[in-house]
Amino acid sequence: MTTSLAIGLQLTVMGMGLVFALLALLWGLIALLGWTDRRTAASGVTAPAAEEPAAEFTVPPELAAAITVAVLAHRAERRREAGPEVRSQPPSTRASRWVVIGRARQTQGWEPGRRG
Repeated sequence: MTTSLAIGLQLTVMGMGLVFALLALLWGLIALLGWTDRRTAASGVTAPAAEEPAAEFTVPPELAAAITVAVLAHRAERRREAGPEVRSQPPSTRASRWVVIGRARQTQGWEPGRRG
């Protein structure tokens, strides 16, 4: 009995020590990365900037109107579907369709040999 307890304690101490050592190693690596990043930023090394600005892109008014109509139609469709992000009531006050169907199936009478 005491040998089992001793082996269990040794295994526990070794496992916890290994986890602690690995966490300390990760902490050291992250601290080293932060130190090198601060050192690089302090030395003034920056990425080269683009020499010429990107070309200006303009959208024709007809295309902008078509995009607006498409977005409004999509929003109306999502509101009809009552997606979670457009519900007027919080989810806790009204059960979802999945919950209602599941509850209905659970409360239906069971008959042997019937499938479906």
